[in-house]
Amino acid sequence: MRVDGADTAADIDRPGESLLATLRDRLALTGTKNACEQGECGSCTVLLDGDPVCACLVATAQCEGREVRTVVGAVPRAVRDAFLTCGAVQCGFCTPGLLVTVADLLEREADPSDLRIREALAGNLCRCTGYEKIIEAVHVAAAASVSGAEEARATDATAWPEAATTPAVDAPAPDSVAPSAAAPPATERTGDARPSAGEPQ
Repeated sequence: MRVDGADTAADIDRPGESLLATLRDRLALTGTKNACEQGECGSCTVLLDGDPVCACLVATAQCEGREVRTVVGAVPRAVRDAFLTCGAVQCGFCTPGLLVTVADLLEREADPSDLRIREALAGNLCRCTGYEKIIEAVHVAAAASVSGAEEARATDATAWPEAATTPAVDAPAPDSVAPSAAAPPATERTGDARPSAGEPQ
């Protein structure tokens, strides 16, 4: 199987061995926590082919040829930072499962409501925080993700310096600007929103 982006193999001598046991005991990937082993607490949540699952309920044999992402490979920096900033981490035992669940939620919904956050976290039990700081962290992470995406788009738009430095020759009025001849074909850059030379910013 592929774990956190790396092709990984493990010899399983117990047919029913759980993915949780394989990750921790055979692969030494202890970021995924072992708590209830009954699929009730969510501490061992990982992404299996992009879907959140309790690793304690999935047999490793079912994962052959599939992609597993743990808290190490599934959680973007914005989510981790938000949990620290908001004090959403206390004893930390439930934190890996919460982080994976939140990362999955934000991948599906850029700006979830409190209700959607509570629904998504329903399978993750926390004995310490009271959940309010966790919910706050989700909103902070969502805002940071949106801000990061906007910054990335802005950086992408300025990655073509000739757009700002090459003057248009006989530039028409702004409402009828034609694409600059210097502009590369759109097919060369998927999603390219680079303004033509002379186009109003």
